Amino acid sequence: MSEIDFEHRQTAHCESGTMAALLRHGGLDISEPMVFGLSGALTYACIPLLKIGGMPLLAYRMPPGKVIKGLASRLSISMKVERYNKPEIGMRALDNYLNAGRPVGLQASVYWLPYFPKDMRFHFNAHNLVAYGYEGGKEEGKDYGKEEGKDYLISDPTLLEPVVADASSLKRARFVKGVLAPKGMLYFPESIPENVDIETSARKAIKTTTRMMLKTPLSFVGIKGIRHVARKLERIGNDSKREEFGKLFIGHMVRMQEEIGTGGAGFRFLYASFLQECGERVSNNKLLEASVMFTDAGDEWRRFALMIAKMLKGRAALDFNKLSGQLIRISEMEEQAYRFLQKAI
Repeated sequence: MSEIDFEHRQTAHCESGTMAALLRHGGLDISEPMVFGLSGALTYACIPLLKIGGMPLLAYRMPPGKVIKGLASRLSISMKVERYNKPEIGMRALDNYLNAGRPVGLQASVYWLPYFPKDMRFHFNAHNLVAYGYEGGKEEGKDYGKEEGKDYLISDPTLLEPVVADASSLKRARFVKGVLAPKGMLYFPESIPENVDIETSARKAIKTTTRMMLKTPLSFVGIKGIRHVARKLERIGNDSKREEFGKLFIGHMVRMQEEIGTGGAGFRFLYASFLQECGERVSNNKLLEASVMFTDAGDEWRRFALMIAKMLKGRAALDFNKLSGQLIRISEMEEQAYRFLQKAI
């Protein structure tokens, strides 16, 4: 048995929650919203060349790994990140770190994690969690990587309490194939600076996010990306032959927004909390106002998802033009919020 004294906290999102937990264990106690905001992970994109279930990838945050890399770069944190070609080597490495008293972040597939109910599992390969020990198995030092009778102690930030995962299931979850295959990825902070300048880092992170959302030359990213999808919905609404495709598309939209990770609205709420914390730290009322604006935008994303759900369940008339209009409203609110934020800093 090997167990590390590790504090579990439930958070809104797996990657930012895992990073916050690992940093807290390492002596830097910053909130999950601060982790998310400093990493510059907020965005919007509709990428037609990348498909999920035959539909364009819709993203409300930067790709998996951006929170880890972005935060480490912003705060000059040295991160140890390892991937493995062979599952046996990856599991042995995990045991070695745990026996050395080192909790580690893991990337894994939600589908193969045994502590999730079956009806909540789906094929998403970029879920993040912390392993902080194991129990069972043979004598310590002689059973590295072995699966028989071994359960790993898991702090999954999306859950209220710590859980366990049997070695065989965790191995499969870490070495699943497909899009965003984890390849046994594990990570942890090797060194954390004694003095971290949160205020300066936050200002730089906000500038990066506002510039990306407002000034990207790509038509499918940022505010342009939201309007790009709004026009797509309008075209579907004006072509009766595309109604069935349209139903599939908006169903895909609501799944990507509300079921994958934290979702579109949730990321806006997380960013709003980041701005509120920044505003309170530096006594900047404009940042507090910007926080409210992002909360309002999150509310409108949630309303958009509710519209789709009602239409698909037959509780409201199918109206692609109405959905398009709601996205235009959201784009206007977000553009106003980002421009206000530019002036606030």
